[in-house]
Amino acid sequence: MITSRHHVPATVVPGDPGVEAELLRLHDELAAEYDLREVPYRFGESGFSFLSVLDSYALLDRIDPEEFVKDEQMPYWAEIWPAAVTLSHVIMEELDIEGKSVIELGAGVGMASVAAARRGAKVLCTDYSTEALRFVVYNALRNGVSLDTGRLDWRMVRNDEKFDFVIAADVLYERVNLLPIITAIESLLKEGGAAYIADPRRRLAEQFIELVRENGFVVTESQMHDATGDKTVAVTIYKLERAVK
Repeated sequence: MITSRHHVPATVVPGDPGVEAELLRLHDELAAEYDLREVPYRFGESGFSFLSVLDSYALLDRIDPEEFVKDEQMPYWAEIWPAAVTLSHVIMEELDIEGKSVIELGAGVGMASVAAARRGAKVLCTDYSTEALRFVVYNALRNGVSLDTGRLDWRMVRNDEKFDFVIAADVLYERVNLLPIITAIESLLKEGGAAYIADPRRRLAEQFIELVRENGFVVTESQMHDATGDKTVAVTIYKLERAVK
């Protein structure tokens, strides 16, 4: 079930005083709780700017032990991972998603969702962490796009809404998540739709692909490389489509 739904309207006029005031308010709220960094990116012909946490490891001390025992959630949402950068390139430069419905799983600070919204998609950006969704709201406003946000636990997807595209970046990091992610994709994807999963070639990705094929999907792989800082990271994009019966 998707909860905590929130609509972020597009910035109609660049530099609109109301939008600028809201951005300042949100930034001040986040800055009071986190050390922040804002970094420019370019996908295709479009420039973006994304706010994230300066050091996600600093958030480890904030984890409630009782909550961790319950769901073992780590603050992975706080960083922008190379797979999200790669997926955003693909969305902006290769996918025809204008006017299509898109849901992102495990969105973190929302980079790929913002890119999809910039391309004209109707986007629902989800994450398990409500902290992450606060950054998504800021980044959507900052980049002048309209999207919806919502809290989603991919282990318990009970939703009648279907989407043309399901997207996710770097979510295949724990074995226990593999089948729930597949079940979520199966539940959320329209007939004839496609899921795009970006992964930095983790070992678990091979097991994920085996399970995906066992569950009736055809998989197409594209291998890409993205430069991040002083190193280049290899990322694979998996396109999942239901097998034709």
